Amino acid sequence: MPRVKRGVPAHKKHKKILQMAEGHRNTRRRLIRPAHESVMRSMAYMYRDRRNRKRDMRGLWITRINAAARMHGVSYSVLMHAIHTANIEVDRKILAEMAVHDEAAFTALVNSALAAIKK
Repeated sequence: MPRVKRGVPAHKKHKKILQMAEGHRNTRRRLIRPAHESVMRSMAYMYRDRRNRKRDMRGLWITRINAAARMHGVSYSVLMHAIHTANIEVDRKILAEMAVHDEAAFTALVNSALAAIKK
C-alpha cells in the first residue's frame, strides 16, 4: 500500500477552520486547536440561538400586545380570551404589528373582541 502524505488536505481543513474563526480574538483566530474549539462552540451557540430567537420574539410580541391592550383598559389575558371567544383568527405576530403600526385597526379588533365576550 502506498504511503499517503496528508499535507494538502490538512492545510485545507485548517484554512477552513481559521476562516470560520475570523472575528475571534487572540489565539482563537490564529492557532488551529483553540480556533477549532472556538468555532465548534460558536456553531453550538448559533444552533441553540436560532431556536431561542423564536422564543424571544414571541415574548416581545406578547409585551407589545399587553401594552397596547392596557391602553384600551384591558389586560393581555382578557384580550386573548376575548379574541379566542370571538373566533378571530389572528396570531400574536400580526397583533403586535397592528398594535405598533395600525392603532385604528387594533382598536377595532379590541372592540369587536370585547363585544363578543360581553354577550
